[in-house]
Amino acid sequence: MRLVPSKVTVMLIVFFDMEGIVHYEYVPQGQTVNQQFYLQVLRRLRLAVSRKRPQKRAEVSWTLHYDNAPAHTAHSIQVFLAIHGIPVVQQPPYSPDMAPCDFWLFPQIKTALNGKRFEDIDAIKKNATSTLNTIPKDSFQKRFQQWQNHWKQCVSSQGEYFETY
Repeated sequence: MRLVPSKVTVMLIVFFDMEGIVHYEYVPQGQTVNQQFYLQVLRRLRLAVSRKRPQKRAEVSWTLHYDNAPAHTAHSIQVFLAIHGIPVVQQPPYSPDMAPCDFWLFPQIKTALNGKRFEDIDAIKKNATSTLNTIPKDSFQKRFQQWQNHWKQCVSSQGEYFETY
């Protein structure tokens, strides 16, 4: 028996810190992640930070990191972040390996779901959410340490290629 890859895609947006998941949501089918949609996501993220990490919201002691997708770098997004005093860690261009979602979180979810058959999109979401919720806090802490080390290597290499282990 041969498994046929699914033609159904589900897009997940996740924000997390060293303590775990802060906010996640699934992009509705057919929705493009443009600046208007992403602005709404950021508004929901601010509410989630207030609810789940009130000390960080009160002290504005959290920093946002994301890649250079056009929706993330749009002027309206930059204005929103500036108005609300949300600092951003700049992502070097052409560096998807710098984003923990890309090098750790999404591959972990995909691995957990690989080879499984799902009846519908809701079943995919349920299983992906379950996988997210089972990641222990120490895994997030370990990834953040690796991320910080990766950034230090990037800075010390002055933009030159380097191997990570």
